[in-house]
Amino acid sequence: MKVLHVITGLGIGGAEQQLRLLLRHLPVESRVVTLTHPGAVAEGIEADGTPVTHLGMAGNRDLGALPRLARIVRQGRYDLVHTHLYRACVYGRAAARLAGVQRVIATEHSLGETQIEGRPLSAGTRALYLASERLGTATVAVSPSVARRLAAWGVPPERVRVVPNGIETDRFAFDADARRYTRRALGIPEDAYVVGGVGRLVPGKRFDLLVRAVAGVPGARLLLVGEGERREELLRLAHACGAADRVLLAGPCADPPVPGSAAPSLPGLLAAMDVFVSASPDEAFGLAAVEALAAGLPVLYAACPAIEDLPPDAAPGAHRVDGSLPGLIAALESVRTEAHPRIPDPAPATRPAPASDVARPARLPVPPAARHYDIARSARQLTALYHQAVHGTLLHEARETAP
Repeated sequence: MKVLHVITGLGIGGAEQQLRLLLRHLPVESRVVTLTHPGAVAEGIEADGTPVTHLGMAGNRDLGALPRLARIVRQGRYDLVHTHLYRACVYGRAAARLAGVQRVIATEHSLGETQIEGRPLSAGTRALYLASERLGTATVAVSPSVARRLAAWGVPPERVRVVPNGIETDRFAFDADARRYTRRALGIPEDAYVVGGVGRLVPGKRFDLLVRAVAGVPGARLLLVGEGERREELLRLAHACGAADRVLLAGPCADPPVPGSAAPSLPGLLAAMDVFVSASPDEAFGLAAVEALAAGLPVLYAACPAIEDLPPDAAPGAHRVDGSLPGLIAALESVRTEAHPRIPDPAPATRPAPASDVARPARLPVPPAARHYDIARSARQLTALYHQAVHGTLLHEARETAP
């Protein structure tokens, strides 16, 4: 089976890195077209062995991109086109039809209650989405919450399938050596209490709340992984709060790493943290929180469908916070002083023990939630949907949804 994936861009972001992970596990012949910005994730996809074509789209209204994309679809003789992110879904569905490809699956990665891909929803955005959705075969929602939102928009429920985001779970297993190495590389003391966050530095992620909360917890440090428009504003806020020396913005992190990169890996950065916080009040899934759970971290979150759509005992280390500054400060203090007793980090027998036995918070066992969202399972479900779309046969995996 030949599948063409069309995505809006391939800079570092959740949907972009999710596509790369899926390509590593999908048992089909794939190619990728990015409408714009072939960044670090494009390099990673090509290093993994999948060709990437940059369409060179100039903007949302670059209608000349439509025939260029249709020509690529037609020349490739693809069995199916799979689109990712809003602009790629609109143009990709239309291009597939122009090229004579009838089978189009679109994944809705980032539909929140009030925003899509970080931008406020509007009547025009919604109308164009619904019009283009009718050109496709099926729409994949990354969580039951997104499926419900699509139905509320007017997408027929029988056209929606839930295939959750996934992670390479075992790759996030806690590594004490990686913790020491990463902290040393970032200049973080071994005994520091480190609060972590991962995501684009944009208003909706509420990283300003994390800065204020860490400033209110004596001795705590903040490690943020990501890049975005609010970077300088967050640094100014940290200075205004008197916590400039306790806030570290580590920059973007491609995960899996791009071959040859010397930057710290995401599993290593998570190992350097003691608690993970997702303060965003409007999420479509919450992939970073699942990665943190796989790393054995306690997780504090304001909204996370990946956790909320599962039974309560699937993620015992995750706790919802009310989104207020006092509430978050209290939760961070609780994690540090009560929830996880400090235990020695034993040195390997092959080298002498350090002069002082530095303690670290105990890591939690990998919870069922992290195993549930393993990328191999998501790839099996998606493969079944491909098979149904192309051959008309519904495999068992296509019926799977998150509980």
